[in-house]
This record gives sequence, C-alpha cells and structure tokens, in this order.
Amino acid sequence: MKILVTDHSGVEHELEGLDGWRTMEVIRDWGLNIKAECGGACSCATCHVYVEDGWFEKLPDPSDDEEDLLYSTLDKKPNSRLSCQILLSEELDGMRVTLAPSAAKDSEAA
Repeated sequence: MKILVTDHSGVEHELEGLDGWRTMEVIRDWGLNIKAECGGACSCATCHVYVEDGWFEKLPDPSDDEEDLLYSTLDKKPNSRLSCQILLSEELDGMRVTLAPSAAKDSEAA
C-alpha cells in the first residue's frame, strides 16, 4: 500500500506502508522531516498533516483529544489531522497528505 506525502519543500514522495500502521510511522520511518515527538500517543501535534480532499472524508472523525491538539497549532486548516491518528487500510491506499509547517523538526510553531 502506498501513501503520497508532500514535504515542506513541495516535493511529493510515494511511500510504502503496511495495513494497520500509523501514517506518522510511515512518514517518520522513510526519513521525511517530521518531529513526531510523542511517537503516536496523541499527546502533541508534531505530526500535523493536511489531508487532500477526497481522502479527508474517508477518515473517521477526530477524537476530542486530537481536536484539542490541532487547535493548539498555529497552522490548522479545515483538512488538518494528526498523522498518528490515521491508521492505514486498503481504503486509504493512495492517500495524499502534506506535512504542515509545524510538523518540521526545525519548527518552533507546534
């Protein structure tokens, strides 16, 4: 299964992932510039991504905790999600996301 991730420079990367993996894990393990400080515990917002239209609607609604964390970022958009809360499945094969500026390892805006 593949996900397409646009990095902070606007370059799109086709990454291979596994069913049941967190999108954040795939992005991190392929070496893209993502902080992912809490490792998927939904206790920070350092894996913030923008999910492309058509894919965003396929995701389950965010939890209250995820919503609270997203509101703490300076770059939240209507299609914002925490990539640690997006579990890969066959339905999400080919999903497109863009790394939010606040997810960069060198970002001060979290």
